[in-house]
Amino acid sequence: MENYVFGIDVGGTTVKCGLFTAEGTVLDKWEIRTNKENSGASILGDIANTINAKLAEKKIDKSAVLGVGIGVPGPVKGDGTVLKCVNLGWGIFNVNEEMSKLVGLPVAAGNDANVAALGEMWKGGGQGYQDVVMITLGTGVGGGIILDGKIWAGSNGAGGELGHMIVNPEETDVCGCGGHGHLEQYASATGIVRMAKKELAASDVPTTLRKYENLYAKNIFDEAKAGDAVAAALVDKLCAILAGALTHVAATVDPQVFVIGGGVSKAGEILTEGLKKHYNQNLLSALYNKEFCLATLGNDAGIFGSAKMILDQVTAK
Repeated sequence: MENYVFGIDVGGTTVKCGLFTAEGTVLDKWEIRTNKENSGASILGDIANTINAKLAEKKIDKSAVLGVGIGVPGPVKGDGTVLKCVNLGWGIFNVNEEMSKLVGLPVAAGNDANVAALGEMWKGGGQGYQDVVMITLGTGVGGGIILDGKIWAGSNGAGGELGHMIVNPEETDVCGCGGHGHLEQYASATGIVRMAKKELAASDVPTTLRKYENLYAKNIFDEAKAGDAVAAALVDKLCAILAGALTHVAATVDPQVFVIGGGVSKAGEILTEGLKKHYNQNLLSALYNKEFCLATLGNDAGIFGSAKMILDQVTAK
C-alpha cells in the first residue's frame, strides 16, 4: 500500500500545503488563507479541514497517511509546544497534541525556518549533505541548523535564530526585535537598503543608485553587477558582515555547507562569491573553505521540510 504524508507551512498570510508520497514526491500543493481572527483560534481547524478535503478528493484512506508535519513562525520545543507565534496571535500551547486531535493523525511541529532548512537539505540546495546551516535573507534574516540530518532547535526551539546575532555593538539604530546591531540590520533586504540610504545621505558621491525614487535590495545588486562602485561596495559590506557572522556559526556547529535562501539569494553568484571572498579571514584553518550554495526550493522549502520532519518522526519509532 502506498503511504502518504502532508507537509504544512503556516505563514502570516497563507498556509501552504503539500501532499507527498513517503519517498518525497510531491503529488499536490495548494494554499488556504491564514485566518488570524480571535488570536488564530481557527488556523489548526482550517488545516484539518483542508487535509480531510484533499483526502476525499484524492480518494486516499486516512490509514495510508503516516502523519502531518507543520512549520510555524515561532519557537517550537521538541514536544511540539509553541512558545508564542506573534504573527499568528498564538500563545503557548502544544501544536502536536491539538492538531492531532483535530485531524486524527500523528503530527510533528517545528519552527518554519528550521523546517525550511530541513527541506533544502532533503530535496534542495543542501541535498547530499547531512550538516547544513541555512540562512534566509528576506525582509528579515532567518536561519536553520541541521546536524546529522536532523533539526537542531535548542532547548526552547530558538536554535538557528541567526538574524539576531550581534555583529555591531556600536549600532544605534533599532532592530525589529528591539535590539541593536543585529545581523538582520545589515544582511536582510531591508538592511542593505538601510545601509545604502545612510551612504547616499552622508555623501554626494556619484552613483546610479540615486536614480531610484524607491530603492530596493534588487536595485543595489543589479547596479553592483553593472559596475556601480557605491552599489558594489554596499554588496561587499553585506557579504563581509554576513561572512563574519557565519564564521561564528561554523566555529560552533562546523557544518558542511551554508545554504543561502530568501529573496536576496536571487542575486546569485555575486552573493556566494562575496561570501567566499570574506569567509576564510580570521578563521581556524580546520573550518576553511565551506561550501556556499543557493537554496533551490523557494517558497516550497517549508512544505518539503515539514513532510520530511514527520517522516523522520515516524521512522524513528
